[in-house]
Amino acid sequence: MTRSSDQLVFVPLGGLGEIGMNAALYGFGPEKKRKWILVDCGLSFAGPEAPGVDIVLPDLSYIIQDRANLLGIVITHAHEDHIGALAALWPSLRVPVWCTRFAAGLLATRRLSEPGAPKVEMNIVAQGGRFTLGPFDIEFVPVAHSIPESNALAIRTPAGLVVHTGDWKIDPTPRVGLPTDEKRLRELGEEGVLALICDSTNVLRDGISPSEADVAAKLKELVASAPNRVAVTTFASNVARLRAVAEAAMANQREVVVVGRAMDRVIDVARECGFLDGIPAFRGVETYGYLPRDKVVALVTGSQGEPRAALSRIAADDHPEIALSPGDRVIFSSRTIPGNEKAVGAILNRLARDNIEIITDRTHLVHVSGHPRREELARLYGWLKPKIAIPAHGEDQHLTEHATFARSLGVKHVLRAGNGDVVAIAEDGARKLTEVQHGRLYQDGELLIGALDRTIPERRKLSFAGVISVAVALDEKGELAGDPEIALIGLPLSAKDGTPFDDIVADAVEDLIEGLPKGKRRDPEAVRNALERGVRAAVNEEWGKKPLVNALVITV
Repeated sequence: MTRSSDQLVFVPLGGLGEIGMNAALYGFGPEKKRKWILVDCGLSFAGPEAPGVDIVLPDLSYIIQDRANLLGIVITHAHEDHIGALAALWPSLRVPVWCTRFAAGLLATRRLSEPGAPKVEMNIVAQGGRFTLGPFDIEFVPVAHSIPESNALAIRTPAGLVVHTGDWKIDPTPRVGLPTDEKRLRELGEEGVLALICDSTNVLRDGISPSEADVAAKLKELVASAPNRVAVTTFASNVARLRAVAEAAMANQREVVVVGRAMDRVIDVARECGFLDGIPAFRGVETYGYLPRDKVVALVTGSQGEPRAALSRIAADDHPEIALSPGDRVIFSSRTIPGNEKAVGAILNRLARDNIEIITDRTHLVHVSGHPRREELARLYGWLKPKIAIPAHGEDQHLTEHATFARSLGVKHVLRAGNGDVVAIAEDGARKLTEVQHGRLYQDGELLIGALDRTIPERRKLSFAGVISVAVALDEKGELAGDPEIALIGLPLSAKDGTPFDDIVADAVEDLIEGLPKGKRRDPEAVRNALERGVRAAVNEEWGKKPLVNALVITV
């Protein structure tokens, strides 16, 4: 029995309108006393819009302010875009985490093993398991994905049942872990699904994604036909792919050498969980040079062109123990994440210049996505028969297309939500109530800085137009007490007519100070403002760009 003031709400704080940084709140109760769970706490990777920053985290200020009512964090699976922000943001939340054994293992070996990492309370839930947090009855429903132990969440509340899919696909032969549990999902549909919050990543693609078993067969064929060394690069977390490479090597009497710490960590956890049973221990990098060229398969990190990962160093002939020669074969068993095309392309070009054979998913079935295409989505909707559909996990084009697709499947109520929306879910449909604080935090070295902090905009400006520093000393009459100190960083040496920019700035400083009324010359703040505006204008006139100008004015 629910009170009239009780509401079930969905509040995405990341992952809608973008790929990555997944974090979603579910709340139940009256507005002022609502109890919450947080589903996933992921990161994304910064692009050129944030110079000097690698990792982007969701702004959880809204729930941090109400953390007394936050009951726990529930993790659907162990990809970084679902767990990667946990170590950095958990100290602000300090609530228990619920996840599978594999996810807990990866958290322990990655973020939570670092010096100073918080001691997070972890509760292990088996796939198919069920537990209660306040008004939420939560069930882990197995789904296939490109990492073991992925789950959809069946979230039961007094207002009804919500299914939050996480990342998933339909794969009857996932090779590692459980397939998507069609039987259980059909049972949930018979029970009655109020709302489906569903992965949108591949909604633009028709048909059904190929299986991991198809990739395994192709990898075995490619290893068998290789006359020399084989190197395979893939996402370190894709244990099914790691196992497929190992089995291909075993079938062709080759040894597997693992190159890259990220892969070592995943392999350790996968062995503990039994996902690599029957696979012999892999060799260390120190054995690579002693193995015959036709008896080795190297598993290497760096499929996304990461500059310090193994493959990038190997391609640049900068790895201390691993080298490739003309006639060796490199298999990219991965897809290039949007934004990484240039970095991956640079590796491909270096390998090609060295006459190393390159195989990618453009010509061979060496990679499959872990996300559902349209036919898979249609099947899920048919199993669950939701009254309400809210597309999630995708960029704007994916969410919009998913909404249209859900309507075509006969879903009565479809809502296109975005990060920060507070969405009420009820028998008569879903509606947006308001918008709450949300956004991005940048992990800058050891610090977290907000998107509105001046740091990132200033860095963008620096990267675009450089910086000029001007220091002047004025006497008590407001006259220059010496030559200005000027430093230029990131500017051209000279203007079109050959005049050095140092001289242009120096002349502008003298002219500006001489042109100021005597009263203003005795006001250091007024002089500083005039110098910053005037120097920027003088340089812009000669260059066509406005650098960042910092002026220091002292009186002597």
